This record gives sequence, structure tokens and C-alpha cells, in this order.
Amino acid sequence: MKTLLKITLLFSVLTACQKENEDEWKEYLGGPDRNHYSSLEQINLENVKNLQVAWEYHTLDTGQIQCNPIIVNGKMYGVTASNGLFAINAETGEELWKFWGGKEKSFFNTNRGVTYWEDKKSGEPARILYCFGEWLYAVNAETGEKISSFGDDGKVSLKSGLGDNAKDKFVISTTPGTLFEDKIIMPLRVSEGADAAPGYIQAFNVITGNLDWVFHTIPHPGEFGYETWPKDAYRNEEIGAANNWSGMAIDRKRGLLFVPTGSAGFDFYGGNREGENLFANCLIALDAKTGKRKWHFQTVHHDLWDRDLPAPPNLLTIRKDGRKIDVVAQVTKSGFVFVFDRETGKPIFPIEERPVPKSVLPEEKAWPTQPYPTLPAPFARQHITENNLNNFSSDHDSLLTLYKKAYKGHYIPLSKTPTILFPGADGGAEWGGAAVDKEGVMYVNSNEMAWIFSLSENPKEDELSHLSTGEKAYTTYCSVCHGKELKGNPGSGFPSLLGIKERMEKQDILKIITNGKGMMPGFNSVSASEKEAIIAFIQGEEKKEPMGNTTGNKKVYVPYKFNGYTKFLNKDGYPAISPPWGTLTAIDLNTGQHKWQIPLGEFKELTQKGIPITGTENYGGPLVTKSGLLFIAATKDGKFRAFNKENGKMIWETELPAAGFATPATYQIKGKQYIVIAAGGTKLGTRKGDSYIAYALP
Repeated sequence: MKTLLKITLLFSVLTACQKENEDEWKEYLGGPDRNHYSSLEQINLENVKNLQVAWEYHTLDTGQIQCNPIIVNGKMYGVTASNGLFAINAETGEELWKFWGGKEKSFFNTNRGVTYWEDKKSGEPARILYCFGEWLYAVNAETGEKISSFGDDGKVSLKSGLGDNAKDKFVISTTPGTLFEDKIIMPLRVSEGADAAPGYIQAFNVITGNLDWVFHTIPHPGEFGYETWPKDAYRNEEIGAANNWSGMAIDRKRGLLFVPTGSAGFDFYGGNREGENLFANCLIALDAKTGKRKWHFQTVHHDLWDRDLPAPPNLLTIRKDGRKIDVVAQVTKSGFVFVFDRETGKPIFPIEERPVPKSVLPEEKAWPTQPYPTLPAPFARQHITENNLNNFSSDHDSLLTLYKKAYKGHYIPLSKTPTILFPGADGGAEWGGAAVDKEGVMYVNSNEMAWIFSLSENPKEDELSHLSTGEKAYTTYCSVCHGKELKGNPGSGFPSLLGIKERMEKQDILKIITNGKGMMPGFNSVSASEKEAIIAFIQGEEKKEPMGNTTGNKKVYVPYKFNGYTKFLNKDGYPAISPPWGTLTAIDLNTGQHKWQIPLGEFKELTQKGIPITGTENYGGPLVTKSGLLFIAATKDGKFRAFNKENGKMIWETELPAAGFATPATYQIKGKQYIVIAAGGTKLGTRKGDSYIAYALP
């Protein structure tokens, strides 16, 4: 009888603990598997139409918010638009505390979440680990005070294991770290250019801040993959990046960490990095305890198109050929899904290496083949023909002329002739990633935007000698995005600098040049005198006297420069290709077959003209629940929607105060389920917001 009683009590405790975990959203994207999944069922297909606002938390800090907040012990933790860390009462939205990692707000550090760590046996306080600039902070989860015993007075540098050459380079993190035992493994964002820091994977001790291990994504002599680069690539003198910026997933039972990486820098020219370039553009399985490689798969060889793996992989179990297999699935900007056996790295569906075009640039040796998964079928269109151009554009003839002049197709190396990249620079899939339910069905939102890329010859130092110091520095660092005439490219997200003197103070411009803003990287390595000269030039205050190289800085010379990220748009600002421009797709990973696909997002002014729903660009991911619901905001139209996950039918929508370019979270307190979404807008020219909004049933 006593034994039976003990078993009953133990079962009750375990059940209570399990329910408590299900009630929370304790980790980024819902858990270590990054599946955006919740077993909560109070909000269901029948009553979702009754959702109403339960509370709205105003951060008083307007701007883009990409954060997927976490909910632990009745508290919600997230960040503001300028990266202030906060804790609020998750039942009421009442603010409990705020913490700023720096003396000033950090508009350059768009942050997608934070990490919670607690180990009651350790005697250490529960903590929030979050990044501000180059620093990883440990903050007391109860009080909002920094934990001074962590690192150097509460913080450690994300440059700790990157080597001496990285000390003055741009390094931040926009995605929360991944926990394993007493370690936090950190993603990094670095420059896209030849001045990029190396994107090594670093594990820090969550209690002390000490660096536990480093995995070299650009291998050192004697390490696996070293021969896939020029012999001195690891020195980080003119080659960098190969970083994980999008986050990781972890199988804690197996101790396996799954790390997706991005391209090497400079992104668009690889004449100085001949070879496959491991471990850029790879899904890498690492031993989470030691950082040792278990297996890898490279999704793009010798990347010349900025085809970073854009989101954390998903860990799930599928049934194939009558048996269960634990797999890892990785979405890509190209609209592919690669699926592998989690332990061995063996592809679940065949992957073919197919021939791709050579480069027309004599210095560039593009890789001759690229991998294509045979299943699942791509969730984004792969080709554009003349028939795919926007048929309701009044400037259709102009679009057709541009289309005919450009190179088109898969994996065409960039050159001085414009190339249409499709799917575009932001996918296919983007950083919001995919949701996966317990049945093995993946739900992924996708962009269908074509971009026009090209290169031009980079002037040498003596060819710029006739320019003033400020114009020369502007031409070198800024003109790619903002244009030779400072007009920018607002349609593609790059603002005009004309009239900036009337809009911004000098010190504010200096902060942006140094630290970056939004997705613009900071130029830490640019000298103080060059920064001052750039400011004088763009404000129209510089004396027009030609100067030599007076800065003394050693600059990396690459023979070609990228001419900027340009969306293929019509004269009205709509995509130059036919709809859909944004989609939501359900893919059964047990079979590799699509279940359904729908347009995601709407331009009302087009719908009112009788044009079917087109979809819009979208940023942020979905949330899927056991009750059969699929929630997603993400769209330019500022709506928050719920779909039936079985057939893609929309069954609820509401308008947010600002667009929700973020992934929602769900949790339950005192028997009441909440769905929360960040609504900061700003991106894609949408109105600004500052809030997190929670919805619940009456």
C-alpha cells in the first residue's frame, strides 16, 4: 500500500510539473526543438472567434520589435525596440522592471528574444541572459539587477573567442542563445563584407561567464575543412563571417546541438576564397558538451548570393517506411526543406548535386554543382518567366525590358550584368522560421519577392584620390546602400540621406555609423576622422579638397563591390512579379508532400479592385497549437490571423495597432490561455508601434 501511495504521489508530482511546463513558453520559439508548438487547448477552432484583448503593454519605446517573448513563473520577459530588457506580469501586463545593457538605447541591436536559466541546486539566482551590443549580460530574473559575479561585472564580450583581429570589428547578437547544462551557446551577427569578424560558435558558462569551447566555422590548420579555403583564410585578414546568426536547436537527451550557418564575407564575391568554404552555409551537428563536430551538410557551396540559413532548424519525429525517425529539418531562403536523420546526418529524402553556371568574372571560381532536395517540393516558386511579370502593372513594358536584360536562373554568379535573384534576399523562408506539430507537419511562411543584384569594379585607392576625404569614405562604405547621390532606395528599405542635416544631430549620425541601426551593421573599424568626414560630407559641410589616404588604416581591397539590395518593383511599389507575394504552406514531413498553400497578407486597395488576395512580404513566424490552430501576424497589412491547420482556412483575424513582425507565444495562467504578439511595425514602411498585446477568451 505504501509503495502504491508513493507511486501515486510521484505520478501526481510529475503530472503537475509537466502541466506547469506546458503552461509556460520557457524558451525561444517554444522550446529547444524550436517548433513554435503548444499543447494548450483552451482556445480552439470553435471559440477562437471570441478572442479579445486581455492587456496591452506599452514599452514607451517605438520601433521595430522582432521579439518572441518567454513566459516563466507568471512573468513575461522580452525586449523593447531599442533593446531594453523588461519583465512584466504575464496575467496583467503590469511592468515589474526594466534593464538597459548600455548607457543609451541601442537602436542598432534588433533582438529576437532572451534566454532564461535556472538551477535551484546550484544556489545561483535565476537569470535572464541577453545581448546588448557586443556584450552578453546576466540579469537577475526576479529583480532586474545585473549579476555582477558573471563575467566582468555582469557581462562578457561576444568577441572573447574570436581572436585578436576581431577586437575592433562589428559583432552583436540578434537571436537568443541556446542552453545545454551550464552552458549558453551564442549566435553572432557580423559584417557582410570583407571586414567581417569570424563567425565562430562560442559556448559560455552561464554562472561564471567563462568561455567553455569554440568551434571554428573557418577551420584552422589541421582542422577538418581547412583545405576547403585558401591557406590563410583563418587569419581573418580579408575573409570572415560563416556565422550562425539565426539561432540553434538542441536535442538535450542526445547532447546534440544543431547549428545553421551563413555565408562567408564578402558575401557576393569569392575570388579570394576559392573552395567549398566549410563550414559556411552548413547545418552542423555539434557535441554540445565539447563543441566537437559530429556531422555536417553544406546547403550551398562557395556561396555568392548571401544564402544564409535563415532560421533555427526544427527537431521532430516522423514516421517513414513503418518506423519512427528522429529528424532535423532546415528551411532555406531558396524555399527548400532539407531533412536529416538527427544522429547520423543521413538525408531522409534524396538530395541531388546538380550542375550550375560558371562565373563570367575571370577571378571567380564558382562551385560547379549545388545540392537540391528531391522532397519536399520547394515551398516558394523557383523560376520567373515573362508570363510571371505583374500583369496589372501600368509599366509592364518597362518591367519586361529590365527582365530581358538581366540574368535569370538558379545559382548564377553575380557579375556587372544585373541578375534577378529569386527567391529573393529575404527568402523563401526568413528568420521567423517554421512551426511543426506533433503529427510531423511543418507550417512555413515565405516571401516571393525578386531582387536585382549586380557587381561593379571597386576603385583602387589611387582612383579615389581626387575625392575629398568624406566623399571617398562615403563612396567606400556607404554608397552601396545609400547611392552615389545620397538618394538611397526607400522601396528596398534604404533611406535617402538628402536633408539629413535637418533631421538628425551629428552625434546621432555618429552613433549609427559606429553601431549600426536595425539591420545596418556598425562600422567599428572605420577611423574617427573618417566618420567625422562622412558626416560632414552627407550634411553638405565638407570642404571639397581632394585628399590621399590620411587615415593610416589598412583597408581590405576586393576587386568588385556589391551594387546594393534592390527589390524588383513596379512604379507603384508593388512587386514586379505576379502574385502570390507571400505564402503560408503546410508540408507533411512524413511523406515530403505539401498539404496546402495559401496567400498570406493582403493589399486592400488591390482586393477592392477585384484582384484576388496577393499575399504580402512577411517577417516573423507562426505558432501552432494542439487544438488545431495556426496563429501568425508577420504581414505588411498589420493583421494577426488564425487558421485551421488542417486546411489553411482563415477563421479569425484582427488588426494590430502596428504590424507584428515577430513570432507569437502562448501560455496559461490560472486556467486562462493567452496569445501574445509584439507589435512594433516600422519595417516595410509601416507605422511605428511600441507594444506587446495579449489576447484571451472573455
